[in-house]
Amino acid sequence: MFNLRQVVVTGVGCISPLGPDVKSTWDGLLAGRSGISAISRFDASGIASQIAGQADAFDPQTRLAAKDARRMDRFIQLGLCAGLEAYDDSGLDLERTDRDRIGVLIGAGIGGLETIENTTHAMVEKGPRKVSPFYIPSSIINMVSGNLSIMLGLRGPNLAVVTACTTGTHSIGEAARMIALGDADVMIAGGTEAAITPTSIAGFTAAKALSRRNEAPEAASRPWDQDRDGFVIGEGAGTLVLESIEHAEARGARIYAKLSGYGVSGDAHHMTQPAPGGEGAGRCMGNALRNAGVDPSGVDYVNAHGTSTQLGDLAETLALKSVFADHVYKLLVSSNKSMIGHLLGAAGGVEAVATVLSLYHQAIPPTINLDSPDPECDLDYVPGEARDAAIGVALSNSFGFGGTNGTLVFTQL
Repeated sequence: MFNLRQVVVTGVGCISPLGPDVKSTWDGLLAGRSGISAISRFDASGIASQIAGQADAFDPQTRLAAKDARRMDRFIQLGLCAGLEAYDDSGLDLERTDRDRIGVLIGAGIGGLETIENTTHAMVEKGPRKVSPFYIPSSIINMVSGNLSIMLGLRGPNLAVVTACTTGTHSIGEAARMIALGDADVMIAGGTEAAITPTSIAGFTAAKALSRRNEAPEAASRPWDQDRDGFVIGEGAGTLVLESIEHAEARGARIYAKLSGYGVSGDAHHMTQPAPGGEGAGRCMGNALRNAGVDPSGVDYVNAHGTSTQLGDLAETLALKSVFADHVYKLLVSSNKSMIGHLLGAAGGVEAVATVLSLYHQAIPPTINLDSPDPECDLDYVPGEARDAAIGVALSNSFGFGGTNGTLVFTQL
């Protein structure tokens, strides 16, 4: 019924707590540098968790007109600028490309929370006349895809995915499926998030999800360490330009990697906790490997979800063991979140960029702050320092609230 096409990565874009572009983020990851600091965006002194991964070097006016930027929530600004960087990096010539065959799928887990908070305060204090006509279009999640398609004149698929912390991964996977099925030749896909706001931090803190290591922000995100006490929230955006291999080769594009597989699953267990033994995550990775036609023994590296939570880190370790059996001790596994925090809906996008670059440069960023490994988490998590390695197949995992799971399989072409 379907003649599925192969999908490759030809462009990358990224904004993170380590820097406002791909180069600064990748250099920071390889250096093992932490982007976590005390929250400066607002007064967090009344909240138990007072640290975050803030993208302080980001300036939307490097790519957006000041007038346009003012009409957009920060999550839209981040997503657009990362998407434009990926587009520039891809070398696409829109004057020679059928724009009906190019689409956008950039999602967010929460959306325009800062705009919602500020508008609510303004309305309560000064009445409904103070609500901006740009309130709705500056806060709803699909407006990242909408604005980017308008800016570049892209008339292919235009949509958004919202699946909490798995949003970026699902966005990339679903965009790849559209290309594989022939709905588009090119997709700009990924995730964005800007949820370092008072109600967000207070809400995640109330749920006992966040680290309270306020006295040592750079040491707070510590996946698989026995002293981990929750994740650190971050902000940013990560996007890929995906193309059918025929389209990419016809225009002589640089190809970073092939997106060979995509898997999804549901825990059907709990709103915020992983299924026992990481069963749902294990099924997700297994589904992705089957989709890619890759045997578990052929995998070299896993860019893990690795959030620095007690339950999540153990569940992912157990899931890896269930999928990879004895090969699990030959795997290299690391967590970008140890340096940038958990970017929620943007996490899968930024980590997909990092995974693609690991394949392209044959280098793996470390897991920092792994000072006292949890005895139950006994894999090679690339502690402390980046490592050069021969990588032919790499996975990128994302697992979200609601029991929603996603895995991408990237391979060398």
